[in-house]
Amino acid sequence: MAEEFTINSAAIETKINQLLPSQGGFQAGVDFSASTMVIPIVDLTETAEGSALRQDLQTAIDTGSTPFTVSATTTTLIITTGFFRVFGTVTMRGGDDTARAGSFILNDGATDKKIWQFNCKGMATESYMVAPYDFIVFLRAGDSFKCLSPNAEMQFGGSTRQVADISGNLTNPTGFSL
Repeated sequence: MAEEFTINSAAIETKINQLLPSQGGFQAGVDFSASTMVIPIVDLTETAEGSALRQDLQTAIDTGSTPFTVSATTTTLIITTGFFRVFGTVTMRGGDDTARAGSFILNDGATDKKIWQFNCKGMATESYMVAPYDFIVFLRAGDSFKCLSPNAEMQFGGSTRQVADISGNLTNPTGFSL
């Protein structure tokens, strides 16, 4: 036989009233109760409420994305704090034995650290190589994110989009609203 327990919690009552307004809230003096009987669980998170996007949808490409092309130079792509999705392709034209290495670099204000590198060497005939990339990078205050293309034979093309602020609060796609 199931046992019944009374739960007096203003925090739970407030959350239920916020997330389930159609239930009309609880009247003063009415308490929640619990039972040892197995019952279905109601999801009371903001996602269940419908105020947040699933994480995979939240990283969608949108009009707020910042496109870039880097060839034969080093370009700083991001200097803002937070989490950023970086995606695109690197294309390399070869035809000689010259070593080429392009990369993405995180800089902490003093030191460069390569975090992704594309290497190419030893293509005897003229040919093209393409490599896709898609990753999330985190920048703290003072950090910068750069792309290095060693010469005009290697081109990075892509886009960046902030997906969360420095505290991890998700950034919805531009124009998204419920």
